[in-house]
Amino acid sequence: MSPELVSILVLVVVFVIATTRSVNMGALAFAAAFGVGTLVADLDADGIFAGFPGDLFVVLVGVTYLFAIARANGTTDWLVHAAVRLVRGRVALIPWVMFALTGALTAIGAVSPAAVAIVAPIALSFATRYAISPLLMGTMVVHGAQAGGFSPISIYGSIVNGIVEREGLPGSEVTLFLASLIANLLIASVLFALFGGRKLWARGSVPADGADEAGARPAGKENPGAGPAGTAPTAVAVRPDQDTDGTGGATRLTPARTATLVALVALVVAVLGFDLDAGLTAVTLAVVLSTAWPDDSRRAVGEIAWSTVLLICGVLTYVGVLEEMGTISWAGEGVGGIGVPLLAAVLLCYIGAIVSAFASSVGIMGALIPLAVPFLAQGEIGAVGMVAALAVSATVVDVSPFSTNGALVLAAAPDVDRERFFRQLMIYGGIVVAAVPALAWLVLVVPGFG
Repeated sequence: MSPELVSILVLVVVFVIATTRSVNMGALAFAAAFGVGTLVADLDADGIFAGFPGDLFVVLVGVTYLFAIARANGTTDWLVHAAVRLVRGRVALIPWVMFALTGALTAIGAVSPAAVAIVAPIALSFATRYAISPLLMGTMVVHGAQAGGFSPISIYGSIVNGIVEREGLPGSEVTLFLASLIANLLIASVLFALFGGRKLWARGSVPADGADEAGARPAGKENPGAGPAGTAPTAVAVRPDQDTDGTGGATRLTPARTATLVALVALVVAVLGFDLDAGLTAVTLAVVLSTAWPDDSRRAVGEIAWSTVLLICGVLTYVGVLEEMGTISWAGEGVGGIGVPLLAAVLLCYIGAIVSAFASSVGIMGALIPLAVPFLAQGEIGAVGMVAALAVSATVVDVSPFSTNGALVLAAAPDVDRERFFRQLMIYGGIVVAAVPALAWLVLVVPGFG
């Protein structure tokens, strides 16, 4: 049995054990990386740790730490109220606002994970407060980021168009952008219909102070008349930092909240305007806030999603071992050598989707587009449609909890059963991996565009 096949079978075993025995998959993946890397790939510790996602580790810790502080001092409550006022109380519009916001950020040049890191914590805090499905809100944010991700001036769009030009293939920047935009918009519409969107529309408007017909109310208020289980609790302790200003219950801006809002704006400006690392910037801002308000910091450190960090970093370290030993290239080259162009095209789309669910989307496209060159040169497959299909297949799967965007959504969700939410994201990601590449191939490749 070849080393590449052994490494794939070990990955399957990791999934099975994690699913059936409730063992943290990241811990299993670290053990698998050690075993396969040492015994099969003949890698030393440096070679194994070469795949450790240090940048993602810092992003997950930094962003969840910063937004845990924002939750602890009530800043996210204030933002939720502001969002309700912005849409005149129509809670059903909020998922679409988040979709559009992340799409706009990536379309003008933000890296997709940076946009998700900025928007997801706010979106999911809102979802928690207003009983919106966290799966709906989180996936709307990720699909929004991918909807704008291939504009001609975006990071993804510029990279893929550059690869196409370097390989001497016909290209269409507009087709690439529209393919991703329309695909993600359609997926978001289906998600909205299936995961509670219609019920949100039926709710109508809620008061601008956040109290709705289901019993939700501003932080710091009491509701002695709340009734049976499923409605709001009968009382909520009033914290000093949750005082209201007497104007309809809207939470007021305290010095801590004002400073946190400034920090969040600084994060956006630093990442989008100066191309600074989102994780390091978030950690720095969190440390500044912690120094000024240490009580909030003590509560926030415990809310960093350490189990999620372990899970994601472990799995991606194992994927790094697969890349180091050539398993990814081995699979791609095997498909590229198939003599039936349409079959090779759909298999490349599936490889792009499966691998991208665990690794860099753009990195995978950078490897797969050159592999497609030989049969694209035969003229039986349209280059424009093939590149667009690869782009869609390799990015819509970023909802996977093992991808950077999916991991950020999982880590950012407050007050949820993380194991259950992880399973939901994994199942949804599996459905996307199974269905979207075939649909993208059918719509974009089979007609022979380009």
